[in-house]
Amino acid sequence: MTGPAYDCSEDVAVPVAGSRSAPERDAILSQRERLGAPHRRALKVLFANKFFFRNGGSEVVMFDEMDLMRRRNVDVVEFSMHDDRNIPSCFQSYFVSQKSYRASSRREKLRSALSFIHSSEAVSNITRLIRDEKPDILHCHNIYHQLTPSIITAAAEMGVPVALTLHDYKPVCPVYTQLSGGEPCARCGDGAFETILTRRCADGSLGRSALLWAEARYHALLGSYHRVEKFIAPSRFMYDAVVRRFGADKVVHIPNGIDASRIDASIGDDGYALYFGRLSPEKGVENLLKAHAASRGAWPLVIAGTGPLLDEFKRQYPAVDFRGHLTGVDLQRTIRQAGLIVVPSIWHENSPLSILEAMAHGKPIVASRIGGIPELVREGTTGLLCDPGDAIQLSERIGALLIDRGRREVFGRNARTIIENEYSLEDHGSALFSLYEDLIASVGSQTKVGS
Repeated sequence: MTGPAYDCSEDVAVPVAGSRSAPERDAILSQRERLGAPHRRALKVLFANKFFFRNGGSEVVMFDEMDLMRRRNVDVVEFSMHDDRNIPSCFQSYFVSQKSYRASSRREKLRSALSFIHSSEAVSNITRLIRDEKPDILHCHNIYHQLTPSIITAAAEMGVPVALTLHDYKPVCPVYTQLSGGEPCARCGDGAFETILTRRCADGSLGRSALLWAEARYHALLGSYHRVEKFIAPSRFMYDAVVRRFGADKVVHIPNGIDASRIDASIGDDGYALYFGRLSPEKGVENLLKAHAASRGAWPLVIAGTGPLLDEFKRQYPAVDFRGHLTGVDLQRTIRQAGLIVVPSIWHENSPLSILEAMAHGKPIVASRIGGIPELVREGTTGLLCDPGDAIQLSERIGALLIDRGRREVFGRNARTIIENEYSLEDHGSALFSLYEDLIASVGSQTKVGS
């Protein structure tokens, strides 16, 4: 193994003198079988995601799932891309080289475009990893572009069933957001991707749109997504969107979960509206800023996050409290002190972790009535909904709730109760483990890789 190796048998990874060979890991596995489950080999799951640090929601979900599986004595194997920000992994020698897709020369741009569609390196490396580790399941999260869906075909051809968690709409929308010209769009949902060319859905660029069309067409021809045994849809909205192309027998709805026991529901607040998350067009933050401007300072607004629009927003809206990227204690404190949380998205949000986090804190929410959001934010019970993109309506909803502390407290208590009863992390883990068992049973008659 190149680079530092890590002993993953401990809660905290620590450097060791050398890497374990596959036979050594098999010997440890056999020892675990004798100690814990003498009649059954431990389940082994290979998790794949292009980032191996907490870059966004997909990584948070994946790392939570890996922890949940380890607590169930599942052996976890990891596949990702090299990055200085990565969490240490004892499988990092299999990771693919870092890719940025910011080539300067025409030759490099062509090479980047081809690897954007199909990564021979990723296929080669995951093939070696599967041969060495013999996983029972490949569970993919955000694999697009740097790892590519070609790894699905590689695993399936080796007899490993594949599950894919849908964090966005990539299998049914080449630009992944179901946005075209800033408006919601589902024209490619049945697998006919030519709309991206006629409407230039990738930021109006014919070149970028053509590349994304070629990517979608290539994997449709290869049958990459049809090799997935089960798509995991965190929201019912996502379930319906993907069933249209792949059929109900291919998709399962497993809601995201959160460990509310680590969060104390807040009592009282400082009376401000809070948005926390990425500052990108689909998040609708500009509509929130317009809503605040329309209120003429009637309610305070705090923005916690960064992104491509931050500098422009700070120049245009100086009355807003921009706090930049917050994490850990600083973010928790900012959420705790907020009067309400705002989720003003204009795209078909799936199952935003920011909403689950807010509900766990016992916070009311004002959000767009779009995508999977209404499944979480229940009108008149945990918060208020408004039409996406309507800044005046958004301003009215926020203002009305911020002057009614009693209503905020009722919404907050309801939100916390719903999180505890319907969106626990343990329930998520149980549903996921059951899915793994079902997938293994469905291919139980096939010969295991390397046997």
